[in-house]
Parts: sequence; C-alpha cells; structure tokens
Amino acid sequence: LKTLSKLRLYEETNGEKYPTYALILLTDDPQRYRLFPYAKVECARFKGTKPGNFIDQKTIDINIGQQAELALQFILRHISQGMTGYDGVYRNDRWEYPIDALREVVRNAIVHRDYALSGKDIKIAVFDDKVEITSPGKLMPSVDFSLMEAGQSEIRNKLIAATFKKLGIIEQWGSGLKIISDDLKNYPEIELKWSEPGIAFRVTFKKKNYIPESAEKTREKMSEKMSEKMSEKILWSIKDNPKISAKELVYIVNRSSRTIERTIAKLKKEGRIKRIGPDKG
Repeated sequence: LKTLSKLRLYEETNGEKYPTYALILLTDDPQRYRLFPYAKVECARFKGTKPGNFIDQKTIDINIGQQAELALQFILRHISQGMTGYDGVYRNDRWEYPIDALREVVRNAIVHRDYALSGKDIKIAVFDDKVEITSPGKLMPSVDFSLMEAGQSEIRNKLIAATFKKLGIIEQWGSGLKIISDDLKNYPEIELKWSEPGIAFRVTFKKKNYIPESAEKTREKMSEKMSEKMSEKILWSIKDNPKISAKELVYIVNRSSRTIERTIAKLKKEGRIKRIGPDKG
C-alpha cells in the first residue's frame, strides 16, 4: 500500500480506500474490462500495402503494463531480420525496421492514449511496406513531433506515466522522441511520418524504396533459405549417423514428419542422398 500511495494509485474517502482508474488499468481485475473495454491493442498483419487481406491478427487485452511488450513481439514476428556480416565469430543481425524506435512509439501509444474515448483502441498494422501505430487521442498541444531531439514532454496520463517510469517501462521524461530520432539515423531507408486521422494520432515507419513486386519475392527467398537450412541440417544429421530414422529427424530438426518426408524426397530427387537398405520410417 505504501508504494500504491506514493504513486497515488488509490484514493481515500471517509476512511475507505478506492483504486484510481490508473490502478484499474494496471490490473486484470474484472472492473477494467467493464470500465475500459477498449483499453486494448488490436494487431494485424496485412498482405500487401493496404488493409484488407489478413495474414495474422491478435487482440492484446491484458493489463496495460504488459501490452507494450506483447505488441512489440507481434511486430517482430512479422518483420524480417537479416545478417549484415560478422564481428569476429559473432553474427551481426539487423532488423528491417528500427526496433528501439518502434518500441518507444508503442510504449508512448499505451501511456499517452486518451482512455476517455469510448469505442477506440490502439491499432498496430504491419504491411509489406510499412508499420503503423495508431493511438486514440490527438498529439498533446505542446509536443512537436518534427522536433524530436528537443527533449519535449507533455503527459496526458500522469499517474500511468509515473507508474511506467517506476516499473522501468519508459525512460526519463522527454527522452522518448530522442530515442526514436537516434535509432532512425541508423535506418536511412526508413521514413517516419505522423498524422492525425480523426481523433487519433498515427506514427508510420515507411520503406522509402519499396517496390511492390519485391515483397512476394522476399517472402519466397526467405522460405527457400529456411528450406535450404533445414536440408543442410538433415544432411549433416545423416552424415553423422547414416542409420538415423525419419522419426529421429523430426525431433532433431523440430519439423513435422510430413515436412521431413517431403524434404528427404526432394534431396533424393536431387541426388544429394540415396537409400541403402530397407525403409525404417
């Protein structure tokens, strides 16, 4: 109670203690679902560059303290990570979007959204050419998103922001926009745009040189690369143990038996392996 009191997450009236709306939002108490049914994040991965064809969807409606991390996990599941080289024996990997900037925008959406707006939730949309984060409520009047290095800070939900800072979810006041700006410097191929559709605030991370035809090819290449890695793992396993069974390969490669069977058939057809002796299964 001492911590809750310090963060002003409950109020006392006539000797009775009552939770503030901020505390209700930070819990999974049934009151939160009744009072704030739209305090959630709707995530979607669309095929192409416009809303319409869903590839994946997720509703994140747990307490707001955990929403940012789960939302970021959804984004990471639907963007690619490539290797840029090696630092000694260690791989240097790079995501196709600036992750620190994305994380900061998602956190800000949850901390600074307008929870008084009924029927409005946070929306995260991943397209072939961009990632969009839309939050209910317009940008606070004194914040200029075009001056990201100025250390600006105006807080809509002061109790939520203070609790997030105490929990280590957000950094010190005024540092968020600078984190976004600094991370974007490492991604000259990504453009950040912001807009205010209706009574919402939207941040878009957009690929500057996106070519529509290349998206499908990229997915095909990624699929081929994963397939080749799996083939190599199977080949090495067979080389290490020529008597290995398909069932054992399922466990080693962590793929279904049908996938293993298809891959083995493909390797046989290509002449990369051949059976000696009876089929063990």
